[in-house]
Amino acid sequence: MIPLLHDFTGETVLVVGGGSVGARKARRFAREADVLVLSPSFADADFGSAQRVRADPDPESVAAWVDRTDPVLVVAATDDEAVNDAAVAAARERGILHNHANRTGDRDPDSVVVPATIRDDPVVVAVATGGRSPALSAALRERLEPVVAGAGEMATLTADLRAELKERMPPETRREALRAVVRDDSVWKALDSPSTNVQLRVSDVLSDVTGDSS
Repeated sequence: MIPLLHDFTGETVLVVGGGSVGARKARRFAREADVLVLSPSFADADFGSAQRVRADPDPESVAAWVDRTDPVLVVAATDDEAVNDAAVAAARERGILHNHANRTGDRDPDSVVVPATIRDDPVVVAVATGGRSPALSAALRERLEPVVAGAGEMATLTADLRAELKERMPPETRREALRAVVRDDSVWKALDSPSTNVQLRVSDVLSDVTGDSS
């Protein structure tokens, strides 16, 4: 599988299943997408901003729900494998991406694995095991969370710096300077300390790269 990031803004995601797994998937995609959860009953769980529709689709009728909602992704998350398989089949027949939430191991063509993610906007780090070990994905996420902490501020800082240096430095020097900034521990510490002048630390790093101490 090849990892990709997809912008779901303004798109519809259909989640078939209102249990705890369906709720978790709904919360995840409701960060961006318009999420519709289809189930005869719903777990006492947080579904985020997802819309819940009480219905009991069987293997014969689930395809009609896919046609009616026109989603970009179908999540099969019921405890009825016949319904899950029908939802996945309907999605594949229509060229729609699908996620079989309760299936591990080898994945079908057009299938989607929802990875464990760490967010420090605009930075997103995803960990996946191809659907084989969600427990390992979660454990690795916990190990990586301290590493990613503060990366969002660093991304914002270097994006602004990149635009500024574009007017002052040739491309190779600019790339070297940005690499030096993101690898410098003192810049990271300055971002984490309100009392430290981050721009002064960045200027020191740039001076080391360019040899200009002015």
